[in-house]
Amino acid sequence: MKIITNDALVRRNARIAQYSGLGGLLVLLGGMYFLFAQPEQFAFIWAMVLLGFILSQVGIYFTNRWGRRPRPDERLNQALKGLDHHYTLYHYPPKGPTSHLLVGPAGVWVLLPRYQRGTITYERGRWRQKGGGLGLTYMKFFGQEGLGRPDLEINAEVESVKHFLEKHMPEDELPPVQVALIFTNEKAQLEDMEEAPTPTLQPRKLKEFIRKQVKGKALSADKIRQIKDLMEGGPGQSVAEEEEAEE
Repeated sequence: MKIITNDALVRRNARIAQYSGLGGLLVLLGGMYFLFAQPEQFAFIWAMVLLGFILSQVGIYFTNRWGRRPRPDERLNQALKGLDHHYTLYHYPPKGPTSHLLVGPAGVWVLLPRYQRGTITYERGRWRQKGGGLGLTYMKFFGQEGLGRPDLEINAEVESVKHFLEKHMPEDELPPVQVALIFTNEKAQLEDMEEAPTPTLQPRKLKEFIRKQVKGKALSADKIRQIKDLMEGGPGQSVAEEEEAEE
């Protein structure tokens, strides 16, 4: 499997994660200082607390994606290790419409990594995060993004990739764009996913799932090459290829 990563973007966003997290902490500490030293500066203190909180949330967002090792792209690399040379996995491509895209005989797959822990279920049309008690509540507020609405993100990602391909390919030649939701946190447990509108998996099951998609309508070699030509190129990218694929 060929892996192409936009290292320039990864390095930039890792720095943003570091500086915004540290900046948020310093601003919050400054607010605490003025709270005791000059409590009459009520508006100023709350402005510092608000700014510190915003910077901290920015730090959490960037840290979850680019500042914490292994990063989501590294977890996907490991999960798909062993796919043959017909597959290419793109991370944050400058020319591409999505952050993680797998192209190969199994088709065009948008991979959406999520980092939440706890018990993840799909009930009454919504993904939900349960369990963990006060510890999970603390993590969701201070150290982890909430689960949010993966369904909205999925729809947006699919439309983005479709629009990208439509600009370069005839409509009757467009391949289906498929999505898999991947919970990469080792402390995440998936339950009741039978009715989920998109495959929802843990990393250890991803490779076998992708391999099974080839049975039926495999994407042709010409179509794979055409899409790869559209995706590749741009500064600051590194290319890695496994020396030997698993049989």
